[in-house]
Amino acid sequence: MPLTPFHLGPALFFGLLLFSAVYLPTFLVANIIVDFEPFLVLIFRLNYPLHGFFHSFLGGSIIAAILSLVMIRVDERIQKIMRLFKLEQQFFRRSIWIASFSGVYLHIMLDSRLYTDIKPFFPLSINPLYSGARDIRNIRFLCDFVSIGCWFICVQNVETQSSLARKIVLNAIKL
Repeated sequence: MPLTPFHLGPALFFGLLLFSAVYLPTFLVANIIVDFEPFLVLIFRLNYPLHGFFHSFLGGSIIAAILSLVMIRVDERIQKIMRLFKLEQQFFRRSIWIASFSGVYLHIMLDSRLYTDIKPFFPLSINPLYSGARDIRNIRFLCDFVSIGCWFICVQNVETQSSLARKIVLNAIKL
C-alpha cells in the first residue's frame, strides 16, 4: 500500500501497548518504510511489482537490519522529538532491533492479507496469508482511534507497564 497512513494506526496501537519492550520511534518508522518500494515503483513508473522483494520477510529483514543501525545512530535527536509528545523512552539497542523487525513484519503481514502480488515467503511464489480480507482496513481505522486513547493513557505518568496495558485493554473494550 503506497499510502502508508493505514499502517500508522496499528503501529501506534501496538507500539504503545508494547511501550516497555519496543522503541516506539523505530516501530513507527518500520511500519512505514516498507512502502518506499511501491512509492518508487509508482513515481518512476518502474516495470517492477508494486509489492516486490521488500514486501517479503527476506527483503523486510534487510530493511529492518539497516533501519536498526540507522536508528541507533540518531537516537539522541529522536529523543528530543519524543519529549514533545511526552513519550520518552530509555535507549536500548535490543528494543530498537525488536521494534525494527516486528514493525516491518507487521507491515508485511497486514499487506499480505490484502494483496495478491505480495510473496511474503520469497523465493516461494505463494501467498498463504492472502484472504482478500477488506475488514483489515476497518481494523486499521479502529486502531487509529484506540491508539489516540492509548497515547493519552501513556502520557499520564503510569506507574507500571502492566497497569498501562490493563488500561489500554479496558479502554479498547469500552469502544
